[in-house]
Amino acid sequence: MSDLEVQRWQRYGHDRLYVRRPDGEQLGYWDCRTGTAVLADGGDDAGRAAFDAALAAHPDVVRPRASPEQADGALEEVAPVPAPRAPAAPEAAAEPMSAAGETAAVELPWTDLTSRRPGAAARAKAVELRRAAPVRTLLARLLGVHTEERAWRIGADGEEAVAAELARLGGRWRVLHAVPVGERGSDIDHVVVGPGGVFTINTKHHPRARVWVGGSTVMVDGQRVPYVRNSRHEARRAGRLLAAAGAGPVDVTGVVAVVGARGGLIIRSQPGDVVVTGRRRLARWLGAQPPRLTDDEVARVHDVARRSSTWVRHRPD
Repeated sequence: MSDLEVQRWQRYGHDRLYVRRPDGEQLGYWDCRTGTAVLADGGDDAGRAAFDAALAAHPDVVRPRASPEQADGALEEVAPVPAPRAPAAPEAAAEPMSAAGETAAVELPWTDLTSRRPGAAARAKAVELRRAAPVRTLLARLLGVHTEERAWRIGADGEEAVAAELARLGGRWRVLHAVPVGERGSDIDHVVVGPGGVFTINTKHHPRARVWVGGSTVMVDGQRVPYVRNSRHEARRAGRLLAAAGAGPVDVTGVVAVVGARGGLIIRSQPGDVVVTGRRRLARWLGAQPPRLTDDEVARVHDVARRSSTWVRHRPD
């Protein structure tokens, strides 16, 4: 059945050959590690025959010795499970076959994060809280009471201000905003990839506050906050996820971008592995970083970073 496609997928401890029709319908897969076949639910005899025929001549299919019950030479079948289908969106399609004739890995479904607006998650949360209690929210604003709705709204304003500053970077830089991470609703305010490296930027908006930084200690109006620790964790997590998704070894630097702070931003000493800076100095600081990535490397890392599937920690089946 020459019209069928066989594509290899190697990730998260799996090594499989997926068989699908030209329209994207998955017939099932061959597990190269266990030497077993798994058919998609609803497969009929014709589909099974086509599946067997497509795999019969594939060089990576190594069949176990047939038992008496399998003397007819059919592939071993285990309990059927749904095989992943190719998504309809063009950006989620599998990579094409290489010029050398090797089949590329089948990509998991993903959406393009380049269209995400800065502060999207924080703004959505603020709107949700405001709609849940419109009268209370209005009174809190009039009285200057600090509420959860205000915290999310001010946070979104800060992310938009930082995004405007990042827009000043040159064309060799790539910026993503409100990158959703994991499955618990958290996100990274900004992910920046450029000649100077890869950075996760955590925006902290403190209108009229005084912010003091001494190494890993950050104080806002005299109250200690865990900004450095959180930024360090965020950068390390981003590096692991990017590497696992195929970006290769990636060193990610955590940055805390302070917005507002009309009472003053006083930096006695930097934390070392995390950088704290004012919003107005952010683009200039990034642009002054020594070259670490070529243009091709920037494009490669950004291509991995913009995929929503990169930022979800997948578990084996």
